[in-house]
Amino acid sequence: MSTADDLIAETEAHCAHTYHPLPVVVARAEGAWVTDVEGRRFLDFLAGYSALNFGHGHPRLLDAARAQLDRVTLTSRAFHHDRFAPFCAGLAALCGKEMVLPMNTGAEAVETAVKTARKWGYRVRGVPAGRARIVVAEGNFHGRTTTVISFSTDPEARADFGPYTPGFDVVPYGDLAALRGALTEDTVAVLLEPIQGEAGVRVPPPGYLAGVRELTRERGVLFVADEIQSGLGRTGRTFACEHEGVVPDVYVLGKALGGGIVPVSAVVADEEVLGVFRPGEHGSTFGGNPLACAVALEVVAMLRTGEYQERAARLGEVLHRRLSASASAAGPGPVTEVRGRGLWAGVDVDPAYGTGRELSERLLRRGVLVKETHGSTLRLAPPLVISEEDLEWGVDRLAAVLGGA
Repeated sequence: MSTADDLIAETEAHCAHTYHPLPVVVARAEGAWVTDVEGRRFLDFLAGYSALNFGHGHPRLLDAARAQLDRVTLTSRAFHHDRFAPFCAGLAALCGKEMVLPMNTGAEAVETAVKTARKWGYRVRGVPAGRARIVVAEGNFHGRTTTVISFSTDPEARADFGPYTPGFDVVPYGDLAALRGALTEDTVAVLLEPIQGEAGVRVPPPGYLAGVRELTRERGVLFVADEIQSGLGRTGRTFACEHEGVVPDVYVLGKALGGGIVPVSAVVADEEVLGVFRPGEHGSTFGGNPLACAVALEVVAMLRTGEYQERAARLGEVLHRRLSASASAAGPGPVTEVRGRGLWAGVDVDPAYGTGRELSERLLRRGVLVKETHGSTLRLAPPLVISEEDLEWGVDRLAAVLGGA
């Protein structure tokens, strides 16, 4: 087998440089642990940006995938298949909604939600043709398609990709007054992440989501919650919106829905919203394919027990208690803020102590995998199946790095 250096060099030579991965080449993985091509083991504290909520190679999900591989993997939506109806019904029930529109990637689901909101705005709300507007938040991350980056405020995501898609109004995240001021007769939806992941696991002020729900209901527009990273157990609830007792009009789901095995995403809403589509107006060859539905159906079944939500809540208390203690122990120096909910945290580090990349590489050398965002912020998102012992071990290494050991 080639060494890690050989494989990284070959990647650099033949793959467009859209990512800057840490210098580790994973060959095997199980649960919360991965092993590289040279036999070194690492604790995964990122979980595929929440795509691996159930860890690597969960037996129930692998069994579901293997069983389906022997039957049928793709029909396209030209025909029905026997996994489709159970998946749609199961996911709709988990969300407390009536209908599901399955896609593949998170970005596809966000694009689908944008199209849904616009079509609903014209057909149901009565907005004049071509005038629909959607309010979004600064610091958002909803994907990297042309339309989605059109309402990003991240220069790295936007630069050199214009002209941009119109129809979006950007307001500060967490600012209800600004949101109220942005709503007009042409507004069809408010699209928000209940917790902003890419921005550094930014949790909104208490009452913000409830206020968004009240405003959108009052003004007769859709509240679209992008729960691609925050949903499906990550924060200690099935959906992050639940922490404020909020039910949005539309859920946008992805990542963990595919169990870390296949890309699965979906827009979930009531018939009044998703019922605006007619055959031929939207679709995907692979969206809702049999293999994806079989895996996602098992994910839904696992979430119905509440076991993983409870683990995220319980272990999340351990994680945040330890992070707060580590920040205090590190003194007035490295850590400037810790944010998050459940098994999800953003740790801001004073740039004087190193960039996020440098800190991630130091943790890599100690056997823990994390990834930076926006300079000197570390994102932590261990799989929900991680043991408390392994969680403590990982935080110990983070504390050692922050302490300069």
